[in-house]
Amino acid sequence: MRYLDVSLRQPPADRHPMHQFLVEHDDYDASRLLYGNQYAADEHAVLFYVDGPPRESYESALEGVPSVLAFELAPCRDESFYLYVRERLTGPDRTFVDAVEQPGLILIPPLEYRADGTIRLKAVGPDEAIQTIVDDVSEAMRVDVRSVGEYCAGRIDARVDLTRRQFEAVSVAVDCGYYRETRDGSLEDVADRLGCSSGTAGELLRRAERTVMAAVVDGGPF
Repeated sequence: MRYLDVSLRQPPADRHPMHQFLVEHDDYDASRLLYGNQYAADEHAVLFYVDGPPRESYESALEGVPSVLAFELAPCRDESFYLYVRERLTGPDRTFVDAVEQPGLILIPPLEYRADGTIRLKAVGPDEAIQTIVDDVSEAMRVDVRSVGEYCAGRIDARVDLTRRQFEAVSVAVDCGYYRETRDGSLEDVADRLGCSSGTAGELLRRAERTVMAAVVDGGPF
């Protein structure tokens, strides 16, 4: 079983409008596709986790995308939000979906649409499926193979599921001594460095800790 980690870059004209929105707005870090279900030839429903405020401007832009049939947003306390979308697949999106639907291939969520204009994709499967996805996707966009080789569970890093803001909060907490045995730094110190309330800082740390601990447990015993 092979493992593939690639960074993809579409021409700006071929990007989904909401991916281009992320590129053009500095407040947003990434939109992570968590789950998806194609229930018709050219329609699917997907669940995203979107990292970055303000929610209102994202929602306003989403309302102007012709292919979107319906959507709902569920805000999180750290100003990120979950997004459910039901959408028609058209043009480059249809081409991309066809390219990644290789027999035997499993995509590892999340599939990340990043603010730098790239799409980060990880997958596992037999040699032929891994090679085919690289060949097919490269016909529509630039492909940068970051890693390829035999699958190892340790390749799936728990940090990929942390939002930029959560990682920043954990980094600040470690730096100021919040996690030291003597707890040299307080939650208020973390909040002061992040420029937010202590309640928001605490929520950022709790969400990050929950994500990391769940990943550790999922990895099984030593």
